[in-house]
Amino acid sequence: MRLWPFHRKAQSQLASVDSRHSWWHTVYESFTGAWQKNIEVKRECVLAYWAVYSCIKLITGDISKMRVKLVEMGENGLWTEVMKSPFLPVLRKPNHYQTRLQFFSYWVTSLLVSGNTYVMKVRDGRGIVVAMYVLDPCHVKVLVADDGSVFYQLRGDNLGGRGEILDVTVPASEIIHDRMMCIFHPLVGVSPIFACGVAATQGLAIQENSANFFLNGAMPGGIITVPGALNKDQADVIKEMWNTNYGGKNRGKTAVLADKMEYKPMTINAVDSQVVEQLEMTAKMVCSTFNVPAYKAGVGDPPSDTSVAELNQQYYDQCLQTIIEGIESTLDEGLGLTAVPGKTLGVEFDLSALIRMDPAAQMEFVEKGVKASVLAPDEGRRMFDLQPVPGGASPMAQQQNFSLAALAKRDALADPFAKSQTETPPALPAPEDSGADDANEEVARALAAILEKELADVSYE
Repeated sequence: MRLWPFHRKAQSQLASVDSRHSWWHTVYESFTGAWQKNIEVKRECVLAYWAVYSCIKLITGDISKMRVKLVEMGENGLWTEVMKSPFLPVLRKPNHYQTRLQFFSYWVTSLLVSGNTYVMKVRDGRGIVVAMYVLDPCHVKVLVADDGSVFYQLRGDNLGGRGEILDVTVPASEIIHDRMMCIFHPLVGVSPIFACGVAATQGLAIQENSANFFLNGAMPGGIITVPGALNKDQADVIKEMWNTNYGGKNRGKTAVLADKMEYKPMTINAVDSQVVEQLEMTAKMVCSTFNVPAYKAGVGDPPSDTSVAELNQQYYDQCLQTIIEGIESTLDEGLGLTAVPGKTLGVEFDLSALIRMDPAAQMEFVEKGVKASVLAPDEGRRMFDLQPVPGGASPMAQQQNFSLAALAKRDALADPFAKSQTETPPALPAPEDSGADDANEEVARALAAILEKELADVSYE
């Protein structure tokens, strides 16, 4: 594994990028003065909100389940999959402790939670990347030199094989840096949690209050009225006695009050009665920041007038495509695919694992494609995991179909539909005479002469 340590003098010339808005371990105020009121937006709390967790889990699962392909552009401008290349092993097994699915799941999780994904590359003697490690964003700092060169300061990470190194600086060529929308600095991505942190905190508060309410037997609190005056100590004793004897697991028991004491339960106001609507509102806010359709996160029902394929296409266009394209482009550059001489290589996710049609719709799609000569029969059979058949490798067309060039020649005539202007087929050549034919003709003439003589001698008297 190659590491790129620098001298302290060189490091002193590197300026740290302002990452105050990183969302990995920062606490934010939901409004001015919220910190003084003990109202904080914490990462651990925000990630515990079910809508945030559901959106992150949905996106990471859908992207990581797609197969990664190495493709090459041919002379015809079409991309074809490459089945043998030194760049393939690292795509199939990125490192020694993660599968491909786990690797890209952690990649996308880091991107969504912190806004940044840092991947350290390990090269062999040829300079080809043979392993990739997604780093903890808390352990990475972006540095910029006086000339604009970008470096990354890394802290210890045993999984990456750098446990004995406490501080090392590597150039940008050895790090794959994928980032979401950069609001404050072009090298610092911002997580969607930055925009939905307050909504998630509100949702957690609603859930916590609701849980406490039902722990109290779905009964609101109340007020005990006592005639006369009470000091603080006496009021605390009565409150403690009531909570101990008639609260928690003792709720529902019969209370006996003396000295004209009276218990008046509190009623639920209109705001408290709309807890479901408020909880749904916070969940929709979270889904909107992640660009996830609310119904996919369990909020509401999907549209009834839209097919599953159309809903998945909308989900891909609005939510997943930008993330997928970002991973593909960073891998193209990070693995050095754009610098291979004489070839145009790239990384591509197989979207067929995401956008799947039901069998009836898929059969109709294949049937129309084969009849329109767009798909070959073998291409359609491959969609159903069927083996190719003899003669099925080429698209089919019906015999009566004419090319556009042939139709253009017909239309160039004065009257394209006149039969007289059609070409007359050439006359067949006359058969050649042979000696046998001449002999037959002589025999026929002789027989005719004999017959004529016999008829002349016949008397009709």
